[in-house]
Amino acid sequence: MAQHKLLPRQYLILGLVALCAPLRDTCLSRGMTLLPPITLAHPLSLIAAVFTPWIAIGIALLIGFFASYLTALSWADLTFVLPATAFGNVIVALFARFWLHEAISPERWAGILLITIGVGFVANGPSLTERPAPVTGLPANPAPQQAPEKQVR
Repeated sequence: MAQHKLLPRQYLILGLVALCAPLRDTCLSRGMTLLPPITLAHPLSLIAAVFTPWIAIGIALLIGFFASYLTALSWADLTFVLPATAFGNVIVALFARFWLHEAISPERWAGILLITIGVGFVANGPSLTERPAPVTGLPANPAPQQAPEKQVR
């Protein structure tokens, strides 16, 4: 099976997929920690939260993630693109630890290490599944056979 080579712009798209999601999550977390607790019993407070700067940035990053994710899915298999989002767990942990100053347990770091190893295995595979070409020369929908017409005398 031939290995499908990625173009530099495709690596850029995968980088956006991997970076937009953790940045989005970090901005949303930062924004929500600045607000009082929100409940579904008060939906107006949830709507108001959307217009705070950190939440608005998080929503913009969500749109950027979605656009780059769909773009990547247009030229690569889901099983190749999805690990790029899984690698975002590593980036989220680093942002949470060093930007949000959250404590991360050794068990979580071990899980992050396992995710990283798994992403490494998947990243070595092909980005696009090779599918056999359809057989040519045969009509796709053969015309139905018609019975010969009888002559009327």
